[in-house]
Amino acid sequence: MKAIIIEAFGGVDQLKLKETDKPELKPDRLLVEVYATSVNPVDIKRRKGSFGGSLPMTVGNDVAGRVLEAGADVKGFEVGDRVMANGSKTYAEVVSVRPDRTVKLNDSISFEEAAAVPLTGQAAYEAIVSRGQVKSGQRVLIHAGSGGVGTLAVQIAKLQGAWVASTASGSNQELLKSLGVDRPVDYEKEAFEEVLEDIDLVFNTIGGKVLEKSLSLIKNKGRLLSIAGDPSELVDTKIYDAQFFSMKPTKKALEQLHEWLVQGKLKPVISEVYPFSEEGLREAHTLSETGHVQGKLIIKVKEESD
Repeated sequence: MKAIIIEAFGGVDQLKLKETDKPELKPDRLLVEVYATSVNPVDIKRRKGSFGGSLPMTVGNDVAGRVLEAGADVKGFEVGDRVMANGSKTYAEVVSVRPDRTVKLNDSISFEEAAAVPLTGQAAYEAIVSRGQVKSGQRVLIHAGSGGVGTLAVQIAKLQGAWVASTASGSNQELLKSLGVDRPVDYEKEAFEEVLEDIDLVFNTIGGKVLEKSLSLIKNKGRLLSIAGDPSELVDTKIYDAQFFSMKPTKKALEQLHEWLVQGKLKPVISEVYPFSEEGLREAHTLSETGHVQGKLIIKVKEESD
């Protein structure tokens, strides 16, 4: 099979299309033929060597495709099933995934849409629902609402009945409004800490000074959740409920995300779709590194009609 391999950490030129062995089928795993995957900021960090790891390496986390083989111990999936999953090493034609991180994909959802959801969708779900426990009428601030996590977090917060504010550049204000944001904040013209108040939950996807500035907005018994920078390094967590978390995939969350997709209540924002090639992945990584992507960048590995 073909895969995009990193043989050395570094720039986008390290992304190389190679022939490699298909993953071994383990009794408790599924082999999935990948139709689409996506590029996430964590892929850039892995390519650069931020997390270390042995080489050669294949990165990627999102899977949308069809079951190619099912292990002897796997229940509930059959060869040919359309699925979406949280995986690893997904810049490849075939990947091995865990059944408890996989859901069957309704025919109404394209593989490209499905590939936009698992990693960013579960991060957003964990922040808003599992950890944030956002309830109707609460006030939520989501930083970088036009990004991959942010676009889904905004929609999920609205589904929970929250009043939502979100920050983005001037060029992304219309996107925020289209997602249902009640108070879009153009960070190029406004200081969010000056125009907002009484926030129940801040969800930070940026890090840096944004963390500290957000604290002044949180009302009593409110909280700050971050996937970019640890707020406990900046504040006394005995006074502020400020937490860093790293997303943990769950079947429950993925099933709920899929249900919202089918119901039309959740709509991934897809900025670009690239071919599964060295040039395609390199272009996608280059754009991702700018930090100014609307929603997700998708890699189409295979046509659904193939």
